[in-house]
Amino acid sequence: MSTPKKALFNWSSGKDSALTLYKILQNPEFKIECLLTSVNQQYQRISMHGVRVELLQAQAESIGIPLKIMQVPEMPTMEVYETVMTETLTELKKQGIMYSVFGDIFLKDLRKYREEQLARIGFEGVFPIWKIPSLDLIQEFISLGFKTIVVCVNERYLDKSFVGRIIDQDFINDLPENVDVCGENGEFHTFTFDGPIFSKPIDFEIGEIVYRKYEKPKSQDSSNKACDTSATDAFDFGFWYCDLI
Repeated sequence: MSTPKKALFNWSSGKDSALTLYKILQNPEFKIECLLTSVNQQYQRISMHGVRVELLQAQAESIGIPLKIMQVPEMPTMEVYETVMTETLTELKKQGIMYSVFGDIFLKDLRKYREEQLARIGFEGVFPIWKIPSLDLIQEFISLGFKTIVVCVNERYLDKSFVGRIIDQDFINDLPENVDVCGENGEFHTFTFDGPIFSKPIDFEIGEIVYRKYEKPKSQDSSNKACDTSATDAFDFGFWYCDLI
């Protein structure tokens, strides 16, 4: 048998990450050396998801794979984000890690960006659930016994009533037609707390639900922002977060 390829896993704490990790751990071609997660340096919460670092650490402990936290400032420029990512991957490369695993499903531009950035450092991207229909993925996720809670919704797509809900068939049925069932377009984000990759469920309590709206970049040219979007009205919408304690 050939030696497995050393890889890092880009862990968001959510359902797509959980299902992707489940699949890659069954692939003898790869050995996952660590979970890599981007954390908001100011608030010590997972970027975009808003989940506390303590719960992220509890996930990694239950999964049994070392956690590597990448500290990034809030609303970083592309230059800052890419510098931090390059430094992080360069360090991991010294350990013989040459592959980076993602839970992306169908966003072609995002995959292209990831692959171009990885190639600059000598890494190769791996996308285990790429192009699998979203509905098939969420049904498989539920059937495997995974449990996940919605921790953030974009009010452009969903109202406050969706945040804090466990994803089940009722949740799927309640989603508007224009919302991807996996939230691949950023409609919602989740925190996975139980399932076949965990040695034990993650304990947490549901805290308050808060609303947050991000300020539009002062510069007319926002193309240098890591959170850049082609949607001109992106900053007209806020996010509902469910705090987990």
